[in-house]
Amino acid sequence: MKNRKFIYLHSTFLLSLLLILVSGCEREVSDEVDFASFQTNPEVFIDGFSGGLEYLPFGGSKLDAFSVDEEVKYKGTSSMRFDVPNFGDPEATLGFAGAIFPDYGGRDLSGYDALTFWAKASKAASIDQIGFGSDFGESQFRDIQDKYLVTKQNLRISTGWAKYVIPIPDASKLINESGMFWYAEGPEDGDGYTFWIDELKFEKLGTVAQPRPAIFGGEDLEAEAFINIQGQIPQEGLTQTFNLASGVNETVFAAPSYFTFNSSDVDVVRVSELGVLTPVGIGTTTITATLGGVKAQGSAALEVKGGFNLAPVPTRNEENVISIFSDAYTNVPVDNYNGFFGGQTTTGTNPTIDASGMTFLHVDIRTEESIDSGDSIVIELIDFGADSAFGGGNDTGGGITISSGDLESGTWISLDIPLASFTNNTGGGLSGFVNGARANVAQLVFASGGISTLTVDNMYFYTE
Repeated sequence: MKNRKFIYLHSTFLLSLLLILVSGCEREVSDEVDFASFQTNPEVFIDGFSGGLEYLPFGGSKLDAFSVDEEVKYKGTSSMRFDVPNFGDPEATLGFAGAIFPDYGGRDLSGYDALTFWAKASKAASIDQIGFGSDFGESQFRDIQDKYLVTKQNLRISTGWAKYVIPIPDASKLINESGMFWYAEGPEDGDGYTFWIDELKFEKLGTVAQPRPAIFGGEDLEAEAFINIQGQIPQEGLTQTFNLASGVNETVFAAPSYFTFNSSDVDVVRVSELGVLTPVGIGTTTITATLGGVKAQGSAALEVKGGFNLAPVPTRNEENVISIFSDAYTNVPVDNYNGFFGGQTTTGTNPTIDASGMTFLHVDIRTEESIDSGDSIVIELIDFGADSAFGGGNDTGGGITISSGDLESGTWISLDIPLASFTNNTGGGLSGFVNGARANVAQLVFASGGISTLTVDNMYFYTE
Protein backbone atom coordinates (compact mmCIF):
# COMPACT_ATOMS: atom_id res chain seq x y z
CA MET A 1 0.00 0.00 0.00
CA LYS A 2 1.98 2.99 -1.28
CA ASN A 3 0.44 5.89 0.56
CA ARG A 4 3.23 7.00 2.85
CA LYS A 5 7.01 7.19 2.90
CA PHE A 6 8.37 5.34 5.94
CA ILE A 7 11.98 4.22 6.19
CA TYR A 8 12.83 1.96 9.09
CA LEU A 9 16.13 1.05 10.71
CA HIS A 10 16.59 -2.41 12.16
CA SER A 11 17.89 -2.74 15.69
CA THR A 12 17.96 -5.49 18.30
CA PHE A 13 16.33 -4.84 21.66
CA LEU A 14 17.23 -6.78 24.80
CA LEU A 15 14.32 -6.95 27.22
CA SER A 16 15.02 -7.78 30.85
CA LEU A 17 12.84 -8.20 33.93
CA LEU A 18 13.91 -6.60 37.19
CA LEU A 19 12.49 -8.29 40.29
CA ILE A 20 12.59 -6.18 43.46
CA LEU A 21 12.12 -7.93 46.81
CA VAL A 22 10.98 -5.77 49.73
CA SER A 23 11.21 -7.13 53.24
CA GLY A 24 9.84 -5.82 56.54
CA CYS A 25 6.43 -4.75 57.70
CA GLU A 26 3.92 -2.83 55.58
CA ARG A 27 2.21 0.35 56.70
CA GLU A 28 -0.95 1.86 55.40
CA VAL A 29 -0.92 5.53 54.40
CA SER A 30 -2.82 7.66 56.90
CA ASP A 31 -5.79 9.65 55.65
CA GLU A 32 -4.23 12.65 57.35
CA VAL A 33 -1.08 12.64 55.16
CA ASP A 34 -0.73 15.65 52.87
CA PHE A 35 1.04 14.79 49.62
CA ALA A 36 3.49 17.38 48.26
CA SER A 37 2.20 19.53 45.43
CA PHE A 38 4.10 21.69 42.97
CA GLN A 39 3.83 25.43 42.59
CA THR A 40 1.24 26.75 40.15
CA ASN A 41 3.14 29.90 39.13
CA PRO A 42 2.11 30.60 35.49
CA GLU A 43 4.78 33.23 34.77
CA VAL A 44 7.84 32.41 32.68
CA PHE A 45 9.21 35.86 31.79
CA ILE A 46 7.55 39.05 32.99
CA ASP A 47 10.25 41.77 33.05
CA GLY A 48 12.66 39.01 34.10
CA PHE A 49 12.90 35.30 34.84
CA SER A 50 10.36 33.82 37.21
CA GLY A 51 11.74 32.01 40.26
CA GLY A 52 13.61 28.78 39.45
CA LEU A 53 13.86 29.38 35.70
CA GLU A 54 17.13 28.49 33.93
CA TYR A 55 18.58 29.19 30.48
CA LEU A 56 20.22 26.20 28.71
CA PRO A 57 21.20 26.64 25.03
CA PHE A 58 21.37 23.63 22.70
CA GLY A 59 24.80 22.27 21.81
CA GLY A 60 26.02 23.69 18.52
CA SER A 61 23.67 26.68 18.73
CA LYS A 62 24.62 30.32 19.21
CA LEU A 63 25.23 30.23 22.96
CA ASP A 64 24.65 33.95 23.56
CA ALA A 65 21.59 34.24 21.32
CA PHE A 66 19.38 35.15 24.28
CA SER A 67 19.58 38.38 26.29
CA VAL A 68 17.29 40.66 28.30
CA ASP A 69 16.43 43.82 26.35
CA GLU A 70 15.47 46.91 28.36
CA GLU A 71 15.00 49.08 25.28
CA VAL A 72 12.53 47.04 23.23
CA LYS A 73 9.51 45.64 25.08
CA TYR A 74 5.78 45.21 24.72
CA LYS A 75 4.96 46.03 28.32
CA GLY A 76 6.81 46.79 31.54
CA THR A 77 10.57 47.26 31.69
CA SER A 78 12.15 44.53 29.52
CA SER A 79 11.66 41.69 27.06
CA MET A 80 13.42 38.52 25.92
CA ARG A 81 15.70 39.16 22.94
CA PHE A 82 16.83 36.39 20.56
CA ASP A 83 19.57 37.01 17.97
CA VAL A 84 19.44 34.39 15.20
CA PRO A 85 22.87 33.93 13.53
CA ASN A 86 23.77 34.23 9.86
CA PHE A 87 24.78 31.11 7.97
CA GLY A 88 28.43 30.38 8.69
CA ASP A 89 28.50 32.20 12.02
CA PRO A 90 31.51 30.66 13.84
CA GLU A 91 29.68 31.04 17.17
CA ALA A 92 26.91 28.68 15.96
CA THR A 93 28.54 25.52 14.63
CA LEU A 94 25.19 24.00 13.64
CA GLY A 95 23.91 27.30 12.22
CA PHE A 96 20.97 28.05 14.51
CA ALA A 97 19.83 29.60 17.78
CA GLY A 98 17.96 27.46 20.29
CA ALA A 99 17.53 26.83 23.99
CA ILE A 100 15.28 25.47 26.71
CA PHE A 101 14.07 27.40 29.76
CA PRO A 102 13.36 24.82 32.48
CA ASP A 103 12.31 25.03 36.12
CA TYR A 104 13.62 21.82 37.65
CA GLY A 105 11.60 22.39 40.79
CA GLY A 106 8.55 21.43 38.72
CA ARG A 107 5.25 23.27 38.30
CA ASP A 108 1.61 22.22 38.29
CA LEU A 109 0.20 23.62 35.04
CA SER A 110 -3.01 21.58 35.07
CA GLY A 111 -5.10 24.69 35.71
CA TYR A 112 -4.13 26.39 32.44
CA ASP A 113 -4.98 25.71 28.81
CA ALA A 114 -2.29 27.59 26.84
CA LEU A 115 1.15 29.15 26.80
CA THR A 116 0.80 32.75 25.59
CA PHE A 117 3.19 35.55 24.73
CA TRP A 118 3.62 38.73 22.72
CA ALA A 119 6.27 38.77 19.98
CA LYS A 120 7.74 40.86 17.17
CA ALA A 121 10.80 40.61 14.90
CA SER A 122 13.21 42.82 13.02
CA LYS A 123 11.71 41.39 9.82
CA ALA A 124 8.87 39.06 8.87
CA ALA A 125 9.95 35.51 9.65
CA SER A 126 8.81 32.01 10.66
CA ILE A 127 10.26 30.51 13.84
CA ASP A 128 11.08 26.89 13.02
CA GLN A 129 10.07 25.37 16.37
CA ILE A 130 8.72 26.89 19.55
CA GLY A 131 6.77 25.53 22.52
CA PHE A 132 7.18 23.99 25.96
CA GLY A 133 7.86 20.66 27.66
CA SER A 134 11.57 20.30 26.83
CA ASP A 135 13.72 19.77 29.93
CA PHE A 136 16.63 17.52 28.83
CA GLY A 137 15.26 14.95 31.29
CA GLU A 138 17.23 16.39 34.21
CA SER A 139 14.42 16.73 36.76
CA GLN A 140 14.77 14.44 39.77
CA PHE A 141 11.05 13.67 39.45
CA ARG A 142 11.12 12.71 35.75
CA ASP A 143 12.27 9.44 34.22
CA ILE A 144 11.50 10.28 30.58
CA GLN A 145 13.10 13.16 28.71
CA ASP A 146 10.64 15.66 27.21
CA LYS A 147 7.70 13.45 28.20
CA TYR A 148 5.12 16.16 27.52
CA LEU A 149 6.85 18.09 24.74
CA VAL A 150 4.67 20.45 22.68
CA THR A 151 5.93 22.00 19.44
CA LYS A 152 4.47 24.68 17.20
CA GLN A 153 6.25 24.63 13.85
CA ASN A 154 6.80 27.62 11.58
CA LEU A 155 5.29 30.27 13.82
CA ARG A 156 4.92 33.35 11.64
CA ILE A 157 5.86 36.65 13.25
CA SER A 158 5.99 40.20 11.88
CA THR A 159 7.58 43.54 12.73
CA GLY A 160 4.67 44.56 14.96
CA TRP A 161 3.77 43.22 18.39
CA ALA A 162 1.11 40.48 18.32
CA LYS A 163 -0.15 37.93 20.83
CA TYR A 164 0.42 34.22 20.18
CA VAL A 165 -1.29 31.20 21.74
CA ILE A 166 0.18 27.70 21.97
CA PRO A 167 -2.56 25.43 23.37
CA ILE A 168 -1.87 22.65 25.88
CA PRO A 169 -2.97 19.28 24.38
CA ASP A 170 -4.19 17.93 27.75
CA ALA A 171 -3.49 20.08 30.81
CA SER A 172 -4.42 17.30 33.25
CA LYS A 173 -1.07 15.65 32.43
CA LEU A 174 1.01 18.62 33.57
CA ILE A 175 0.95 18.26 37.35
CA ASN A 176 4.77 18.30 37.53
CA GLU A 177 6.25 19.95 34.45
CA SER A 178 9.81 21.23 34.19
CA GLY A 179 9.94 22.49 30.61
CA MET A 180 8.54 26.03 30.65
CA PHE A 181 9.63 27.18 27.19
CA TRP A 182 11.90 26.22 24.29
CA TYR A 183 12.69 27.32 20.74
CA ALA A 184 14.94 26.53 17.78
CA GLU A 185 15.37 28.90 14.83
CA GLY A 186 17.78 29.23 11.93
CA PRO A 187 18.51 32.06 9.50
CA GLU A 188 15.85 33.29 7.09
CA ASP A 189 17.13 32.98 3.50
CA GLY A 190 20.65 32.76 4.87
CA ASP A 191 20.43 35.90 6.98
CA GLY A 192 20.15 36.23 10.73
CA TYR A 193 17.65 38.51 12.43
CA THR A 194 16.31 39.41 15.86
CA PHE A 195 12.99 38.63 17.51
CA TRP A 196 11.58 39.60 20.89
CA ILE A 197 9.16 37.84 23.26
CA ASP A 198 7.38 39.50 26.18
CA GLU A 199 4.71 38.61 28.75
CA LEU A 200 5.50 34.90 28.42
CA LYS A 201 3.18 32.91 30.68
CA PHE A 202 0.62 30.13 30.98
CA GLU A 203 -3.02 31.20 31.00
CA LYS A 204 -6.51 29.80 31.47
CA LEU A 205 -8.15 31.41 28.45
CA GLY A 206 -11.35 29.40 28.49
CA THR A 207 -11.62 29.84 24.72
CA VAL A 208 -9.44 26.90 23.64
CA ALA A 209 -12.10 24.61 22.22
CA GLN A 210 -13.06 21.81 19.82
CA PRO A 211 -10.09 19.43 20.31
CA ARG A 212 -9.24 17.31 17.25
CA PRO A 213 -6.27 15.02 18.00
CA ALA A 214 -4.65 12.90 15.29
CA ILE A 215 -2.16 10.06 14.98
CA PHE A 216 -0.38 8.96 11.79
CA GLY A 217 -1.15 12.42 10.43
CA GLY A 218 -4.87 11.59 10.53
CA GLU A 219 -4.48 8.82 7.94
CA ASP A 220 -5.79 5.24 8.14
CA LEU A 221 -2.74 3.14 7.25
CA GLU A 222 -1.99 -0.51 6.58
CA ALA A 223 1.43 -1.97 7.35
CA GLU A 224 3.30 -5.19 8.06
CA ALA A 225 5.14 -5.99 11.28
CA PHE A 226 7.34 -8.78 12.57
CA ILE A 227 7.55 -10.43 15.99
CA ASN A 228 11.22 -9.69 16.65
CA ILE A 229 11.15 -6.06 15.47
CA GLN A 230 9.81 -3.23 17.62
CA GLY A 231 8.44 -0.09 15.98
CA GLN A 232 7.60 3.47 16.97
CA ILE A 233 4.45 5.43 16.18
CA PRO A 234 5.90 8.35 14.13
CA GLN A 235 5.93 11.43 16.35
CA GLU A 236 5.69 13.77 13.37
CA GLY A 237 2.14 12.42 12.89
CA LEU A 238 0.96 13.09 16.48
CA THR A 239 -0.97 16.37 16.63
CA GLN A 240 -3.63 18.19 18.61
CA THR A 241 -5.76 20.91 17.02
CA PHE A 242 -7.90 23.47 18.86
CA ASN A 243 -10.14 26.28 17.69
CA LEU A 244 -9.07 29.58 19.30
CA ALA A 245 -11.10 32.68 20.09
CA SER A 246 -9.65 34.31 16.96
CA GLY A 247 -11.31 31.63 14.85
CA VAL A 248 -7.93 30.11 13.96
CA ASN A 249 -7.55 26.35 14.11
CA GLU A 250 -4.19 26.00 15.88
CA THR A 251 -2.28 22.73 15.48
CA VAL A 252 0.65 21.66 17.63
CA PHE A 253 2.75 18.51 17.66
CA ALA A 254 2.24 16.59 20.91
CA ALA A 255 4.50 14.01 22.55
CA PRO A 256 3.22 10.39 22.66
CA SER A 257 2.58 10.56 26.43
CA TYR A 258 -0.34 12.93 25.88
CA PHE A 259 -2.14 10.10 24.05
CA THR A 260 -3.70 6.89 25.31
CA PHE A 261 -2.90 4.24 22.69
CA ASN A 262 -4.94 1.11 22.10
CA SER A 263 -4.32 -2.14 20.27
CA SER A 264 -7.46 -4.04 19.26
CA ASP A 265 -5.62 -7.31 19.95
CA VAL A 266 -2.89 -7.15 22.59
CA ASP A 267 -1.98 -10.77 21.82
CA VAL A 268 -0.74 -9.53 18.44
CA VAL A 269 0.77 -6.08 19.19
CA ARG A 270 1.18 -4.18 22.44
CA VAL A 271 1.72 -0.43 22.49
CA SER A 272 3.39 1.50 25.31
CA GLU A 273 2.77 4.96 26.74
CA LEU A 274 5.59 6.24 24.52
CA GLY A 275 4.09 4.79 21.35
CA VAL A 276 6.49 1.84 21.12
CA LEU A 277 4.89 -1.04 19.21
CA THR A 278 5.88 -4.56 20.31
CA PRO A 279 4.60 -7.41 18.10
CA VAL A 280 4.04 -10.52 20.24
CA GLY A 281 1.94 -12.84 18.06
CA ILE A 282 0.90 -13.61 14.49
CA GLY A 283 -2.32 -11.92 13.37
CA THR A 284 -3.84 -8.52 12.66
CA THR A 285 -4.57 -5.63 15.01
CA THR A 286 -5.58 -2.00 14.69
CA ILE A 287 -3.76 0.78 16.57
CA THR A 288 -5.92 3.73 17.64
CA ALA A 289 -5.66 6.43 20.32
CA THR A 290 -7.50 9.02 22.38
CA LEU A 291 -6.28 12.32 23.80
CA GLY A 292 -8.10 13.85 26.73
CA GLY A 293 -10.94 11.41 26.16
CA VAL A 294 -11.38 12.45 22.49
CA LYS A 295 -10.83 9.80 19.81
CA ALA A 296 -7.87 10.67 17.60
CA GLN A 297 -8.26 10.68 13.84
CA GLY A 298 -6.05 8.12 12.12
CA SER A 299 -5.20 4.47 12.71
CA ALA A 300 -2.86 1.71 11.61
CA ALA A 301 -3.93 -1.82 10.70
CA LEU A 302 -0.87 -3.98 11.42
CA GLU A 303 -0.45 -7.50 10.07
CA VAL A 304 2.16 -9.42 12.07
CA LYS A 305 3.68 -12.17 9.94
CA GLY A 306 6.03 -13.80 12.41
CA GLY A 307 9.80 -13.53 12.63
CA PHE A 308 11.77 -11.16 10.43
CA ASN A 309 14.66 -12.29 8.26
CA LEU A 310 17.52 -10.14 9.54
CA ALA A 311 20.19 -8.59 7.36
CA PRO A 312 23.49 -10.45 6.81
CA VAL A 313 25.99 -9.89 9.63
CA PRO A 314 28.98 -7.83 8.39
CA THR A 315 32.38 -9.55 8.61
CA ARG A 316 34.76 -6.72 7.70
CA ASN A 317 37.52 -5.80 10.15
CA GLU A 318 36.28 -2.99 12.41
CA GLU A 319 39.62 -1.21 12.01
CA ASN A 320 38.66 -0.50 8.39
CA VAL A 321 35.09 0.60 9.15
CA ILE A 322 33.31 3.79 10.23
CA SER A 323 29.84 2.63 11.23
CA ILE A 324 26.73 4.83 11.20
CA PHE A 325 24.24 2.09 12.11
CA SER A 326 25.05 -1.58 12.68
CA ASP A 327 24.86 -4.10 15.52
CA ALA A 328 28.22 -5.51 14.40
CA TYR A 329 30.31 -2.37 15.04
CA THR A 330 30.61 0.59 17.38
CA ASN A 331 28.54 3.38 15.81
CA VAL A 332 29.54 7.04 15.56
CA PRO A 333 27.29 9.62 17.34
CA VAL A 334 24.11 10.30 15.35
CA ASP A 335 21.85 13.31 15.96
CA ASN A 336 18.78 11.69 14.41
CA TYR A 337 17.51 8.79 12.40
CA ASN A 338 14.37 9.32 10.32
CA GLY A 339 14.82 13.09 10.12
CA PHE A 340 12.32 14.20 7.48
CA PHE A 341 13.06 16.82 4.84
CA GLY A 342 10.58 17.15 1.98
CA GLY A 343 9.63 13.46 1.89
CA GLN A 344 13.20 12.26 2.34
CA THR A 345 14.58 10.36 5.32
CA THR A 346 17.87 11.59 6.72
CA THR A 347 20.46 10.27 9.14
CA GLY A 348 22.45 13.16 10.62
CA THR A 349 25.83 12.65 12.30
CA ASN A 350 27.29 14.89 15.00
CA PRO A 351 30.17 15.57 14.90
CA THR A 352 30.73 15.16 11.18
CA ILE A 353 32.53 12.07 9.88
CA ASP A 354 35.99 12.19 8.37
CA ALA A 355 35.56 9.55 5.66
CA SER A 356 38.51 10.77 3.59
CA GLY A 357 40.34 7.48 4.25
CA MET A 358 37.33 5.37 3.21
CA THR A 359 36.56 4.16 -0.32
CA PHE A 360 33.09 2.57 -0.09
CA LEU A 361 29.67 3.05 1.50
CA HIS A 362 27.87 -0.15 2.49
CA VAL A 363 24.11 -0.37 3.15
CA ASP A 364 21.65 -3.26 3.32
CA ILE A 365 18.13 -2.41 2.15
CA ARG A 366 14.88 -4.37 1.98
CA THR A 367 11.25 -3.74 1.03
CA GLU A 368 8.31 -6.13 1.33
CA GLU A 369 6.11 -4.47 -1.29
CA SER A 370 5.94 -5.24 -4.99
CA ILE A 371 8.38 -3.34 -7.23
CA ASP A 372 6.90 -1.29 -10.07
CA SER A 373 8.92 -0.36 -13.16
CA GLY A 374 9.20 3.31 -12.15
CA ASP A 375 10.25 2.69 -8.53
CA SER A 376 13.67 3.78 -7.30
CA ILE A 377 15.72 4.66 -4.22
CA VAL A 378 18.10 7.62 -4.25
CA ILE A 379 20.97 7.53 -1.74
CA GLU A 380 22.69 10.86 -1.08
CA LEU A 381 25.73 11.98 0.92
CA ILE A 382 26.14 15.57 2.13
CA ASP A 383 29.44 17.06 3.33
CA PHE A 384 29.32 20.30 5.39
CA GLY A 385 32.81 21.42 4.39
CA ALA A 386 35.72 22.64 6.50
CA ASP A 387 33.50 24.64 8.87
CA SER A 388 31.57 21.42 9.74
CA ALA A 389 28.34 23.45 9.66
CA PHE A 390 25.39 23.68 7.33
CA GLY A 391 25.66 26.78 5.15
CA GLY A 392 28.70 28.94 4.66
CA GLY A 393 28.92 28.26 0.93
CA ASN A 394 31.13 25.16 1.16
CA ASP A 395 28.55 22.37 1.49
CA THR A 396 28.68 19.66 -1.16
CA GLY A 397 26.42 16.73 -1.93
CA GLY A 398 25.93 13.96 -4.43
CA GLY A 399 23.73 10.94 -4.95
CA ILE A 400 23.22 7.70 -6.82
CA THR A 401 19.96 6.08 -7.97
CA ILE A 402 19.03 2.45 -7.33
CA SER A 403 16.53 1.71 -10.10
CA SER A 404 13.70 -0.83 -10.10
CA GLY A 405 15.81 -3.37 -12.00
CA ASP A 406 18.22 -3.51 -9.06
CA LEU A 407 15.46 -3.84 -6.44
CA GLU A 408 13.75 -7.05 -5.33
CA SER A 409 10.81 -7.57 -2.98
CA GLY A 410 11.13 -9.64 0.17
CA THR A 411 14.91 -9.99 0.27
CA TRP A 412 17.93 -8.09 1.57
CA ILE A 413 20.00 -6.28 -1.04
CA SER A 414 23.59 -5.52 -0.04
CA LEU A 415 25.06 -2.43 -1.70
CA ASP A 416 28.77 -1.58 -1.77
CA ILE A 417 28.96 1.82 -3.40
CA PRO A 418 32.29 3.47 -4.31
CA LEU A 419 32.41 6.93 -2.76
CA ALA A 420 33.77 8.20 -6.04
CA SER A 421 30.30 7.47 -7.49
CA PHE A 422 28.69 10.27 -5.47
CA THR A 423 29.36 12.98 -8.05
CA ASN A 424 25.88 14.03 -9.16
CA ASN A 425 24.51 17.37 -7.97
CA THR A 426 21.71 16.76 -5.43
CA GLY A 427 20.16 20.18 -5.94
CA GLY A 428 19.20 22.56 -3.16
CA GLY A 429 22.05 24.90 -4.06
CA LEU A 430 24.76 22.29 -3.29
CA SER A 431 27.69 21.81 -5.61
CA GLY A 432 28.59 18.25 -6.60
CA PHE A 433 30.02 15.85 -4.03
CA VAL A 434 33.40 15.54 -5.71
CA ASN A 435 35.85 12.73 -5.09
CA GLY A 436 37.93 13.60 -2.03
CA ALA A 437 35.38 15.97 -0.47
CA ARG A 438 34.44 13.64 2.36
CA ALA A 439 36.28 14.94 5.41
CA ASN A 440 33.09 16.37 6.98
CA VAL A 441 30.26 14.02 6.01
CA ALA A 442 27.17 15.07 7.95
CA GLN A 443 24.10 13.48 6.35
CA LEU A 444 23.11 10.23 4.66
CA VAL A 445 19.79 10.62 2.86
CA PHE A 446 17.38 8.02 1.46
CA ALA A 447 14.81 9.44 -0.96
CA SER A 448 12.01 7.16 -2.14
CA GLY A 449 10.71 7.13 -5.68
CA GLY A 450 7.50 5.11 -5.26
CA ILE A 451 8.66 2.87 -2.40
CA SER A 452 6.54 3.55 0.67
CA THR A 453 8.35 1.32 3.21
CA LEU A 454 12.09 0.63 3.25
CA THR A 455 14.08 -1.20 5.93
CA VAL A 456 17.75 -0.20 6.22
CA ASP A 457 20.57 -1.87 8.16
CA ASN A 458 24.37 -1.93 8.33
CA MET A 459 25.17 1.59 7.15
CA TYR A 460 28.94 2.07 7.26
CA PHE A 461 31.95 3.42 5.38
CA TYR A 462 34.90 1.12 4.77
CA THR A 463 38.16 0.69 2.93
CA GLU A 464 39.65 -2.54 1.66
